[in-house]
Amino acid sequence: MGRGPNTGLDQVGTNVQEPSDFTEYVSGNAYRLKRIAYVLAGNDADAEDLMQTALAKLYLVWPRITARGTPDAYVRRALVTTHREMHRRHWWRETPSAEPQRPDAADAPVADGGMARVEDRSQLLAALASLTVRQREAVVLRYYADLSERDTAETLGCSVGTVKALSSRGLAALRAALNPAPSAAPLTEALHGNR
Repeated sequence: MGRGPNTGLDQVGTNVQEPSDFTEYVSGNAYRLKRIAYVLAGNDADAEDLMQTALAKLYLVWPRITARGTPDAYVRRALVTTHREMHRRHWWRETPSAEPQRPDAADAPVADGGMARVEDRSQLLAALASLTVRQREAVVLRYYADLSERDTAETLGCSVGTVKALSSRGLAALRAALNPAPSAAPLTEALHGNR
């Protein structure tokens, strides 16, 4: 009834001892991974689902991942890939009727990747949600997770040029959404005077 030695299941299907390095990695990086998942997903519930699904996939292959060196790149790639999969399946999900609860700003550490500088987090999340999936992933990995262009390209599975284009277009869309152009009415009144 067991599935073999690589699955971590014994003969009756119960979990054998969890690899301690997996537990240590998740414990030591949970906040950082949750924040990346939160910015990708846009709300706390989907971020938790995203992180849990990605970590469950990684758990099955953890010994192979750690044998190759540091697992950070693999974990980021799993978050991005899982986010895409969840986004593709999103059309059939339930739509919440109330605004999801956001993490309390008082609970977040001071070095939160610049999120504290935005007065209204919901405005930033709405602007991020308006980006295409690939633009959002590029912007989050490049500027929130602070990856290099090369590391972002590797995580997204594309070229550095594509990362530059996605990031540039994504940032332009964010700037437009967060700082809308002033109305033409005051300019028109100034040019023509109040008649």
